[in-house]
Amino acid sequence: MTGSDDATAKVWDAQSGKELLTLSGHAGPVYSVAFSPDGTRIVTGNDDKTAKVWNAQSGKELLTLEGHPDHVYSVAFSPDGMRIVGSSYKTVKVWDAQSGQELLTLKGRGWMAGYYYTTEDFHSVAFSPDGRRIVTVGSYDETAKVWDAKSGKDLLTLRGKPGRSVAFSPDGRRIVTGVDSTAKVWDAQSGQELLTLSGHSNLVLSVAFSPDGRRIVTGSEDKTAKVWDAQGGKELFTLRVGSPVNSVVFSPDGTRIVTGSDDGKARVWKADNR
Repeated sequence: MTGSDDATAKVWDAQSGKELLTLSGHAGPVYSVAFSPDGTRIVTGNDDKTAKVWNAQSGKELLTLEGHPDHVYSVAFSPDGMRIVGSSYKTVKVWDAQSGQELLTLKGRGWMAGYYYTTEDFHSVAFSPDGRRIVTVGSYDETAKVWDAKSGKDLLTLRGKPGRSVAFSPDGRRIVTGVDSTAKVWDAQSGQELLTLSGHSNLVLSVAFSPDGRRIVTGSEDKTAKVWDAQGGKELFTLRVGSPVNSVVFSPDGTRIVTGSDDGKARVWKADNR
């Protein structure tokens, strides 16, 4: 599944690379895409201030999720498929995935030198594996935050420089964030910094854990993706993409990695170095 500046999202056959489906209906670039846990629906986040839900087989548009004041950077389904979270410059919103009803809004705040600005500039958002927490990153106040997914209460602050990507580990015990040219791994309960992954020469734009939680993949402005040992932080190998890497993800079985890059291509790689 890919989203593009051409205002479409596409579904591909992961074995052959054949294009299976094109989702058209947004009025601008598609910044983020995600399948529902059961694979029957797709959510897309867009430049037109909306997120849309689609039937993953037919491509029929099912819902339009509105309310953000600016483009929707990041979207995700909850693990049970009942909710959708979407992030924008000033807000994070949670919607009912069946009706489209808005359930919760998390707001940024703050001002400086007479100019209002957003302290929580929400670039990326993710549910915890149990669906009880939401993590956001991209703040001008140099934090990532963990929130209660039902009440919206601020539970935890991870202090570091602003980032662009965030992910929970599969067991929900760790969080990885992209921070400048590094990625950091945090304890999801205490907020303690556990690891710093250093090796990129430019901004880290995307991060993801492998399904077993033993590896982390990072994509960078330096035109590479790197795979790391998630326990010790050792760099395992580098994928030389040749264009800034905006998105990275492991396949559900952990054997492949997909990278999306500025050259308009999604690439599939073996997830080991053999």
